[in-house]
Amino acid sequence: MNHITDFQDNDIYNRPTKCPECGGVMVFKGCGEYRCEKCRYVAYDDYGKVRNYVEKHGGATAAQVADATGVKQKTIRTMLKESRLEIAEGSNSFMKCEMCGVKIRSGRVCPQCEVKYKKALEEKAREKNEKMMAGFGMERFGGEEGAKRFTRDKQ
Repeated sequence: MNHITDFQDNDIYNRPTKCPECGGVMVFKGCGEYRCEKCRYVAYDDYGKVRNYVEKHGGATAAQVADATGVKQKTIRTMLKESRLEIAEGSNSFMKCEMCGVKIRSGRVCPQCEVKYKKALEEKAREKNEKMMAGFGMERFGGEEGAKRFTRDKQ
């Protein structure tokens, strides 16, 4: 039972599981919103708080969002890297592609590098598959068609 509490402690988005009003179970309703089964109390996880603030205050910086919502800037950067949030168009802030360094608005890599990365992964998987299939009838034996493979020794 201890491993379950360890998992809950690692929750970076502070998802509410227990209602602060009545102690009931909080059920996920979407977009970071949770509602109590008993009293219908509504609470938000960190993503919900940030999303609601950004919808009302478009173009706010990560520092402004962190100050207003109480969500750590590190958590906001994680949301950006996971493509859950996007930097507003025309903003002076930006992120860099981890492969080529070009400016991006969300995620870890730019679309061009993502395509290159996926192609490289597919090629690796194809090569691995070909190596694994070697010896399972993939190669043809060189011999005459219809020739006997085995002969019995005559006694």
